[in-house]
Amino acid sequence: MALLTESEQRQVADAIARVEKETDAELVTVLAAQADDYAHISLLWAALIALILPGGLNFFGGWLDAARLLLAQWLIFVLCCLLFRIPGITTRLIPRPVRLWRAGNLARRQFLELNLHRTEAETGMLIFVSEAERYVEILVDRGISSQLDDSTWASIIANFTDQVKRGETLGGFLSCIESCGAILKEYLPATRNRDELPNRLVILP
Repeated sequence: MALLTESEQRQVADAIARVEKETDAELVTVLAAQADDYAHISLLWAALIALILPGGLNFFGGWLDAARLLLAQWLIFVLCCLLFRIPGITTRLIPRPVRLWRAGNLARRQFLELNLHRTEAETGMLIFVSEAERYVEILVDRGISSQLDDSTWASIIANFTDQVKRGETLGGFLSCIESCGAILKEYLPATRNRDELPNRLVILP
């Protein structure tokens, strides 16, 4: 299932197009379901639970022989692996600093992969969201950062993050694009008519 419908994605693209008529900045939006599948961490948790739970019960109760203990450990491992595949559970197993680091790393990779660092005037701007991590980041190239400090976007990111937490991702994108556009219009007004990067919302499963 798409994170946003085609109609909603078009609304994001249209909002970018309107902003780019009034600024030299090149906006690109990316929406990821999650920054990582965290498979290795889920397996680690499953292995720890499978080792500790039956062993602990058997230590205090002594009701399992070696064969049944091994079988219980395998069953618990398999059940935990299946359970931890549920995204809502998986993300709660991951320490918050790890989730934020993974999401931030993906945002930076997208900045490079989508060529935001290669615009003619170095005015690329990435608005990145990872839903599972409730993570929002704005990255800009040198043409923008030379005019505007990173703190400029702090309140916009905070508001967008709150909207993502409430499940209002579309509204978050639209208000974020509008807010960024108002600032960019003032500091980097349009001086040329050139659209170097696609306006469509990039969806990462």
